Amino acid sequence: MRTPQAIAFALITLAAAATVPVSAQSPTFEIKSLTTETALVAAKAALASCREQGFQVAVAVVDRAGLTQAFLRDRFAGAHSIDVATGKAWTAASFRMATGALAVETQPGKPMSGLRDAPRMMAVAGGLPIEGGGNFYGAIGVSGAPGGDADEACAKAGVAAISEAIEF
Repeated sequence: MRTPQAIAFALITLAAAATVPVSAQSPTFEIKSLTTETALVAAKAALASCREQGFQVAVAVVDRAGLTQAFLRDRFAGAHSIDVATGKAWTAASFRMATGALAVETQPGKPMSGLRDAPRMMAVAGGLPIEGGGNFYGAIGVSGAPGGDADEACAKAGVAAISEAIEF
């Protein structure tokens, strides 16, 4: 005959075993980052795309944390373009979405409109996330072309220049 203590011990052991996950989660994780050389390829391609259209721009590529990896400014790009390009890249990395889409979602009267007041927020087209092969790498921001749509087109050229390399 089993004692109440033995039955209690068996029940506790079964309950404890049921709460242990089948596969324990690792206490660490790995991330992939763009090399400086790859970030520079993207920046150069975006700058070249804008130059072909006659635009003088600044281009920033940031890592997933929003820290600048590569930055280029054409000689006649406006002084404001330095902060704006970096802000667009930071915003796209932070929200993991195109800044043009974020501009639409944060318009006055929309539920996310308050985000426009956040520090460093740049809700205007020209910033794109850089993703490939199931990984998020960071973002690219362009400023100085006549309008956010033109900035975004150049940013797309930058992402396209490295897309094959990061799709592994």
